[in-house]
Amino acid sequence: MLYFGIIGYPIGHSVSPAMHNSAFEHLGIDAIYLKFEVKPEDLRDAILGARALGFRGFNVTIPHKEAVLKYVEPVGIAKMIGAVNTLLLPELKGYNTDAYGAMEALRRAGVDVEGKRALVVGAGGAGRAIAFALAEKGAYVIVTNRTESRGLKLAEDVRKVGKCVFHPYDRLEELRGNLDIIVNATPLGMKGFESKLPVPEVLIERGCVVFDTVYNPLETPLIKLAKERGCKVVYGIDMLVYQGAEAFKIWLGIDPPVEVMREAALSALRS
Repeated sequence: MLYFGIIGYPIGHSVSPAMHNSAFEHLGIDAIYLKFEVKPEDLRDAILGARALGFRGFNVTIPHKEAVLKYVEPVGIAKMIGAVNTLLLPELKGYNTDAYGAMEALRRAGVDVEGKRALVVGAGGAGRAIAFALAEKGAYVIVTNRTESRGLKLAEDVRKVGKCVFHPYDRLEELRGNLDIIVNATPLGMKGFESKLPVPEVLIERGCVVFDTVYNPLETPLIKLAKERGCKVVYGIDMLVYQGAEAFKIWLGIDPPVEVMREAALSALRS
C-alpha cells in the first residue's frame, strides 16, 4: 500500500482525504491519504518521520507552506514563489500546485486576468502563489496584508515577474470602484477561524470577480455577499480540486479523475 497525507495546524477543515481516497478507489490504486495535525515546532520531525515511515507524498497547508522550505528542495515555480504545498518523498522535493489550481479555477470560470486590476488579500503561502500567477498572466496585482512588512516583501518579489504594488490593509476602502478581481488568500471565513469579511463591504461591487480560496464552508461570508451583489464568484473548492489533481500527477505520474475528486470533496463538505 502507498501512503500519502496532508499536514497543517489546524487540519480539521480539510476534505483532501475524501478527495484523494476517492481517486485511488476509482483507479484501483492500493493507497490511502490521511490528515495529520502538526504544530509548527514539530514540522521537521513530521516530515522526516513520514519519510522514514515510507510515505510517498504530502500536501502542506496553513501555516506550513513557507516554513517547509527549510526542510525540502523547492522545484520549479515553488523556488520563485517561496512556498510549497506538495511534497514528494523520499526525495524531499517541494512543489507548488496552488498557482496552477488558482489559475485553472479562474480560467474555468471564464475569467481572463490579463490587464485586470487584481487585489490579493494575504501574503502567506496561498497569497504568494496567486500573486505570482496573476502577475505572470498579465494582471496588475495589488497585494495587501495585515503585517505590512510581509506584504511589501511579496510585492517586491512579484515585481520580478510582472506588475505589483502594495496597499495598506487599513486603507482598502480607497480602492473602491477600482478593482476587477478580489482574491481572499487568508483563512478568514474558514471553519475554525474567524468568520468575517477579509475586505471592507464597499469593495464588493457588481462587475467585480470575487475569488475566495477558503473552501470550508463552501459558501463563505465573502462568497455570500458577492453573490447577493451580483458579482461573478470563484469557489475555493475549485482551486482545491485542481491543485490536488496536479499534486496527484506529481506523486503518481498519471492523470487523476478530476470530476470524481470534485464530487468527493463536495460530498465531504455537505456531510
